[in-house]
Amino acid sequence: MKRNFFRVLLGVCTIFPSVIFAQTNLAGQNLGIPTSAVPFLNFTPDARSGALGEAGVALGDADANAIFWNPSKLVFAKQAKGASISYTPWLRDLIGDMYYTYLTGYSKVGKNSVIGGSLMYFDLGTVNFTTATGVAAGTFNSREYALTASFSQRLSQNFSLGVDLKYLNSNLASGSSNPGLKPGGTAAADISAFYRNEARDNATGKGIGWAFGGMISNLGGKINYGGQQQYFIPTNLRLGTALTIYADQYNKFNIVADVNKLMVPTPPEYARDANGNLIQIAGSNPAKYQIARGKDPDRNYLSAVFGSFADAPGGLGEELREFTVSTGVEYWYNEQFAVRAGYFGESNIKGGRKYATTGIGLRLQQRFGVDFSYLIPVNQGNPLANTFRISLHLNFSGTNAVGSEDDEPISEDTND
Repeated sequence: MKRNFFRVLLGVCTIFPSVIFAQTNLAGQNLGIPTSAVPFLNFTPDARSGALGEAGVALGDADANAIFWNPSKLVFAKQAKGASISYTPWLRDLIGDMYYTYLTGYSKVGKNSVIGGSLMYFDLGTVNFTTATGVAAGTFNSREYALTASFSQRLSQNFSLGVDLKYLNSNLASGSSNPGLKPGGTAAADISAFYRNEARDNATGKGIGWAFGGMISNLGGKINYGGQQQYFIPTNLRLGTALTIYADQYNKFNIVADVNKLMVPTPPEYARDANGNLIQIAGSNPAKYQIARGKDPDRNYLSAVFGSFADAPGGLGEELREFTVSTGVEYWYNEQFAVRAGYFGESNIKGGRKYATTGIGLRLQQRFGVDFSYLIPVNQGNPLANTFRISLHLNFSGTNAVGSEDDEPISEDTND
């Protein structure tokens, strides 16, 4: 399928406000939505979290997809080795050949360490280029990917840390009719932490478990596509908690909640003259404009990323609206069959994404598993309608639960 290149980018912009173009309305006014390049880095890759309102930073029973959500969780995985592959058609009601896929795997190293790796690949499909006069100028397959290496370490019986190192590449139009464009690439890192505990009766199986997780992802350099302009990548803060209710030996419920904050500058409000035109700063080259409220987004990296919690023109109230909320409930029977539902919410003035999610999961003999999720928009006409995800899981070794005789914790502390 062929289409105009800018229609593809417009399709991405409709769903993810964090894109490389300034967010303005038809009147030319800034919408105040934080922007970044390569938004695919924050796409939910797997069907399990996809069915839980896209929550996962503190979700228990970790599988290989924890490298994306929180690699610290992998030291508590029940299996010593595992892998997963996920597939998601993207904007399939609008565009027929956009998709992304996620391949990931991990292996425990000793009793308290885990190494892993992943590949996320986003294919924007075949695009059709034309000249200014409408003459065909060839086709191009736009694509982006991120390669990640992961390491996590258990520091005590209930607490662990993890780190991801990644290289990302974005090739939107290099080699097309525009010789000034080239692939953009940069390196980035993720830092995560995880704590879990539980109180459970061994005889009846009843009890509760609780967990907390946090992760800062995509800490890295800006990306450049061949010109002088450099763009922020989508550095993201994710915090979450999970509560597990064990009804008996066979039935349990996981209740999860995440909040996310995109750590990139919020566009300021610029001063305008009596005619509504932007007021340029005298002598600036390239042109810069006077700021009425907010902060200049063109500042050094650390100031821009960590200052993103206090740079919104509307102050604290607007800053709080930049957090998205993900919640979900998961029911498991005998660790073999799961039913899931969730909700994702975002402020209307910061993108307005709102949708419910649902899905199921199967685990067969602890060696093979499959998850499926489906997205249900709150508002009609949402381009995300009918989005589904499917994930396949493989475990290459038997159960190796943390705290068992062959995997003793490094701490002398014990749980009753």
